[in-house]
Amino acid sequence: MATSMIHIFVTVMLVAAHTAIAETMMLQDFCVADLSNGVKVNGYPCKDPTKVTPEDFYFVGLANAAATANSTMGSAVTGANVEKVPGLNTLGVSISRIDYAPGGINPPHLHPRASEAIFVLEGRLFVGFLTTTGKLISKHVNKGDVFVFPKALLHFQQNPNNAPASVIAAFDSQLPGTQVVGPSLFGANPPIPDELLTKAFGGLAAPEIQKLKGKFPPKK
Repeated sequence: MATSMIHIFVTVMLVAAHTAIAETMMLQDFCVADLSNGVKVNGYPCKDPTKVTPEDFYFVGLANAAATANSTMGSAVTGANVEKVPGLNTLGVSISRIDYAPGGINPPHLHPRASEAIFVLEGRLFVGFLTTTGKLISKHVNKGDVFVFPKALLHFQQNPNNAPASVIAAFDSQLPGTQVVGPSLFGANPPIPDELLTKAFGGLAAPEIQKLKGKFPPKK
């Protein structure tokens, strides 16, 4: 009897743990409950199975390098997430290609819902991330190398060379989300007050704050 109770207890705890983990795998920044609607969805509703086609699981956008000439940072990201590949819905994975012009960067940013692993297709990059204690973990990576960025930590990639570079990035979320430091702070809508940013950046003068805000127009 005692053994059976232990088995039941362990089973219940495992189910509870699995449920708790599943419920924390958010696919958007937040989910305000609509109490008038009995449907609970974290992601996208499901397509009618009779209307599913192979194209729902297929994407050709990563085969070729994206244009970086018009990018102010000298990089271009081509994402293959659930918005491009509907078959990824609920699978918790996605992939991207990032191309870098000579001297280009993928500026400091974070993915609030995913860890990231990059595989270097071509070129050589300087990559790194910051821990919550402010330690920089960085390395030069070459063609064929893999580097991992832990979930929700600030990270970057830089191409310090005179030749283009590219990587394939894998994520453990169908929609990782991206927050880039500059646009997030200086292009917020509504804007973050100048006096707050001045204090946060060690007394940076108000004209400089305004200059930075001018470089990152707020998103509508």
